[in-house]
Amino acid sequence: MAATTRRIRNTVILVKLATIAGADAAPTSAENAVLAQEMAITPLEIEKIASPAMKGFFGASADLMGAASVKIEITVALAGSGAVATPPAWGKLNMACAMAEGALTVPDRVEYTPISTGLKDATIYYYDDGVLHKAIGSMGNMSLSAKKGGTPSLKYEFTGVAGEISATPNVVGNLAPWKKPVAMIKENVVDMTFGGVYAAGAVAGGDIYPSTGLDVNLGNKVEFHSNLSINEADIGDREVTGSTELQLTAAQEVAMLAKVRAGEEISVALKIGLVTGNSILVYGPSVQLSNPKKVDIQGIRYTGFDLKFIPVVGNDDIRLVCL
Repeated sequence: MAATTRRIRNTVILVKLATIAGADAAPTSAENAVLAQEMAITPLEIEKIASPAMKGFFGASADLMGAASVKIEITVALAGSGAVATPPAWGKLNMACAMAEGALTVPDRVEYTPISTGLKDATIYYYDDGVLHKAIGSMGNMSLSAKKGGTPSLKYEFTGVAGEISATPNVVGNLAPWKKPVAMIKENVVDMTFGGVYAAGAVAGGDIYPSTGLDVNLGNKVEFHSNLSINEADIGDREVTGSTELQLTAAQEVAMLAKVRAGEEISVALKIGLVTGNSILVYGPSVQLSNPKKVDIQGIRYTGFDLKFIPVVGNDDIRLVCL
């Protein structure tokens, strides 16, 4: 194999929140490394500006190059920090997706909830085996997947202003803050709970149904925006959606379909991990079920539903609680 061969697995990603909006936060390998399960990059998306030229013959005219952006996708394991009241390593990525981080007590926990103002951006350094791509002022969308038999994960899709691209040797990232997730199996979860009430790190009441788990998409509307003074990524709206599949009795299915028909809203919760320091509760206070589907899983009847997470008092569409 040639010495010049570059390999995908030799990728190092650093992410740091900016203290000055739109500025290069200069992430470091010691403090800001990300342990990715999957990653991808679109290194340059450039606004092309037509520049027609009549040359007396058929043929294309060269475009002028406008503002340039970068798109980066990162998937990480959804796991706790290993210590109560300590933010998980992925917390900084959530905060660049229009979420706030709150340290709360009784019990000690860290919570992530959506925000609509005071949004934060991040700088991403993407080392692609000898080529460093910088994405400045990055904002993104987050989706969560916690499905039976898999690894719970968070997928981030960031857009940022294209920064310097250089031939730069990889750094060695400190990945110690990233902890091992639990497997999505019966012994490690409190299954899908409908109708419970959240308070102080716990869900009281409600009905638990056997399920295949939960998918959630934060639904941030991320756009790259430019004018004659500004190049920036921005989030203009949010619509949290998701899906689940439930193993229901005949009576339960009839009752759930009646809720769909009536357009009712109900709370939804799933607890991933049961050990302090590696337990995450996903909770939506007001969720509308729709598009029911009959699902065959190993010859067993499940009913699938799409989910729409509705804010109640505002910026409470969904809550991630690290216990």
